[in-house]
Amino acid sequence: MSAAALSVVVVVVFFLALYLLQRYGDLLKQQRMVLLGTLLSWYLCFLIVFILPLDVSTTVYNQCIHDSSNHTTSFSQNGQFNQPGTNSSSHSPLSVTKACEKPWSYVPDGVLPVFWRVVYWTSQFLTWLLLPFMQSYAQSGAFSRVGKIKTALIENAIYYGTYLLIFISLLIYVAAHPKWKLRWPEIQTIGIAAANTWGLFLLVLLLGYGLVEIPRSYWLSSSHDFLLAKAYFKIAKLATEKATAEENLADVMEEVAEVHESVRFNHIFRKHVDTILTKCPIKYQEEMGRNVESSRREYVSLPTKNGLIKLHKKVISAVQRHSQTQVQWSILLDQAFHLEDVAKSRSSPVRIFTHSFPLAHRDWIRRFIYTPTVEWYWECVLRQAFCRLLSVLLALLSAAVVWSECTFFSTHPALSLFAVFVQKAEQHHNYICIEMVCFIGILFMCVCVYSTVFRIRFFNYYHLVPHHQTDAYSLQFSGMLFCRLTPPLCLNFLGLIHMDSAFSHRDRIQTTYTSIMGSMRLLPLISDGFYIYYPMLVLLLCIATFYNLGSRCLNLLGFHQYITDDDLTSDLVNEGKELIRRERRKRQRAEDGENRRWVRSFFRDKLSVLAHFFLVSVKCVCDIFVSPRQAWRERYAVQAALGRTKAGYTELKDDQNNSVPESNTNVTREDGSEEEQHSDLLQDNFSDEGLSNRRCDLH
Repeated sequence: MSAAALSVVVVVVFFLALYLLQRYGDLLKQQRMVLLGTLLSWYLCFLIVFILPLDVSTTVYNQCIHDSSNHTTSFSQNGQFNQPGTNSSSHSPLSVTKACEKPWSYVPDGVLPVFWRVVYWTSQFLTWLLLPFMQSYAQSGAFSRVGKIKTALIENAIYYGTYLLIFISLLIYVAAHPKWKLRWPEIQTIGIAAANTWGLFLLVLLLGYGLVEIPRSYWLSSSHDFLLAKAYFKIAKLATEKATAEENLADVMEEVAEVHESVRFNHIFRKHVDTILTKCPIKYQEEMGRNVESSRREYVSLPTKNGLIKLHKKVISAVQRHSQTQVQWSILLDQAFHLEDVAKSRSSPVRIFTHSFPLAHRDWIRRFIYTPTVEWYWECVLRQAFCRLLSVLLALLSAAVVWSECTFFSTHPALSLFAVFVQKAEQHHNYICIEMVCFIGILFMCVCVYSTVFRIRFFNYYHLVPHHQTDAYSLQFSGMLFCRLTPPLCLNFLGLIHMDSAFSHRDRIQTTYTSIMGSMRLLPLISDGFYIYYPMLVLLLCIATFYNLGSRCLNLLGFHQYITDDDLTSDLVNEGKELIRRERRKRQRAEDGENRRWVRSFFRDKLSVLAHFFLVSVKCVCDIFVSPRQAWRERYAVQAALGRTKAGYTELKDDQNNSVPESNTNVTREDGSEEEQHSDLLQDNFSDEGLSNRRCDLH
């Protein structure tokens, strides 16, 4: 069962990572190395989250075996096994096994150490070495692989040099310390401590935002007016970004057109220009192809190779940004139209949800399962209660995480709520409860951190966009953040449940994950100082997020954020409402035209089918009633023609008999008998051809 549980988790997590990559990335157009690196980084991070509860339950079982064996050993040393009336079998290994029942997800010894080493060091190699290099490689405008590799190495020289300098400084510090010896395990521990320190620093910042924003977002989602006003706000902001992206793309296309006209087809740089043209939108390619012959410029300076590389990079960025804004614009319009339809349906006395554009909602799910009546009850009645209930549950989890982060250093008594739950379940050997507490706690913290990663935007330079619109740089940047944040997050959670002796100072068996991380007691400044007191900062960050201090600061700096009591927000909401009205009229005209075309095509097809059916029916009736009569008529017509032919032949014979002498009478009679035999044959065969031939013989 244990091997099956581990295998199922590994497979399910892989498909989860693949689904997210398919949602945010483009599996068909983006580079295979970019997709592979991102998929591997996400997959390894999700594996850590899903496998760590199994490691905790296995460690609790091993601790139970260890405690029971120690209790049995101390009991036997006091001479209690040989006393009269004492049943020695009650303290046998079999009784220990019965007292410590093996969990359903028990992982055999030797599996988890290898698993954690592979997962952890692969993720660290990805986040610190490979993914930064692949970021620069994918963003490079060079036209060859060698050029892209050279550009990536130059851009990452400062990055790698900084980390190398920090690592050398730590080595010198350890070598100069009199109590420490410079050995490979200590070097590993120092590197892991440095990476976890950097990750914990960023983790607390993201966690403080997510712990407040996620429950609040679900609570505010229960208010339809809030959702509609925020949709108007986003539309107004995105309209500006969309116009900027279109202008930027037009400017870049003008530069490409100039280069396209200046570089002749026999020039050495022509292949680079053709590569740039393939990255341009189709309509610009066609326009450049039409104008290249009509507007030849005589005195235009030829571009350099570095200029073409920079232009190639600008084209890739401009086209990607323009495509992102177009897709986001379409998605936001659909959301705003849907929210307006919800407002109309709520005020309608009929409990049927009505869509403004029904053509966009014609599928079998909405026809048979998610019917208009079901949709009305969900959107107008049940959704509000569901969002508020979910918000309350998430708020309780957030409060438990904040309380545990501020009190996990206290082990006697245990104040951390997660530690209390795990210890109570450990006393009753309830391994399923232990795994559920660990899984829910880690998953909620990961959702708070990862959702913040998916939401943050750095001046449109890094942004994760769904519907396959995320560029390669943003995908790899998210993979880097995941690999840097997940290990310290899991290590921090082990501290919350008092399973890490470096923080809890308890003498117990360590989890396999903690043993791979090494003993943080080697650096007391980090284990006894930073790791304990810095997570308390999450309380201040939650308070700042609750009062929107960060959003207000960004709003003052010119980065507009949705704040309900702000005049600029009200202006943007009104602007977005007007834009939605304009787009609704435009889409309504397109919908009406589509309906008219659909109706015309429908009736055209129906009429053609009916006409064909009518013609086939008429033909069948004619075949049934007309064909026999026509056959008889044709038969009698042939017989009448033969009769007339025979009569004409008789008259002809009489004329000939009158013109010949009497001496030839016998001969004529014999010929007449022969002619009558031939005419009988003609009458039997109904042959017009034979009849005509006979007339020719007579003449």
